[in-house]
Amino acid sequence: MLNEIIATKQKEIETLTMPPEQSFHRRSLKQHLQHGAVHSGVGVIAEVKKASPSKGVLNAGLDPAKQAGLYEKSGADAVSVLTDSSYFQGSHYDLIAVKEAIQLPVLRKDFIIEKKQIEESVRMGADAILLIAAALPSKALKILHEEAEASGLECLVEVHNDTELTDVLNEFTPALIGVNNRNLKTFETSLNVTDQVAAFVPEESFFISESGIRTAEDVTRITKAGAKGMLIGETLVTSEQPQETLTKLKEGAV
Repeated sequence: MLNEIIATKQKEIETLTMPPEQSFHRRSLKQHLQHGAVHSGVGVIAEVKKASPSKGVLNAGLDPAKQAGLYEKSGADAVSVLTDSSYFQGSHYDLIAVKEAIQLPVLRKDFIIEKKQIEESVRMGADAILLIAAALPSKALKILHEEAEASGLECLVEVHNDTELTDVLNEFTPALIGVNNRNLKTFETSLNVTDQVAAFVPEESFFISESGIRTAEDVTRITKAGAKGMLIGETLVTSEQPQETLTKLKEGAV
């Protein structure tokens, strides 16, 4: 599936039109997550996501700005927004709407594979972007990481296993490392991934567990493994009471 998504993204980039430049105040994703980890035991990135390739439509009536506002009120430290349209039904308009609605850092989640997308991210007002280790060779990932930082963006570098992480660390040490518990081949999630990769995350990197976190007990498990942050998407966008759900999840932090 990832190869298909990347091929689609490459075609989209060929006809990419830059959005008008936004003039938003920039906020630090890492600093906000560190603050959350100190004060509540775990930094929280709450996600705005309308659909996914594995589950289809998750919340057909999702209002990105309203959802992000609920996250902010319930103690999220940052918000991530899916901007991919082909597989997640997102757009850069969703990110702009969220940025206008809240006072938290906003992470752009998409399949960033070329320099042009970094300029696009800056113009739409993102504070940070996701870089996926499985999508690019580590040397190419490092170049994009450097380009993003030079443009004022922070980067969350996502890996799915210790091999990917080792390859990345052979090139550079990201300030933010996300361990995605979702298998990109089967789309199944298992917190065993966080358990297994935790030992390879450098002490100086802020360690975030992503995907498959559904209960307070799950939060207890990932924080015991060493995660200082968590990214929650499907659990929140499918909840009828996302504020209450997020509050209960945070209670599991240790």
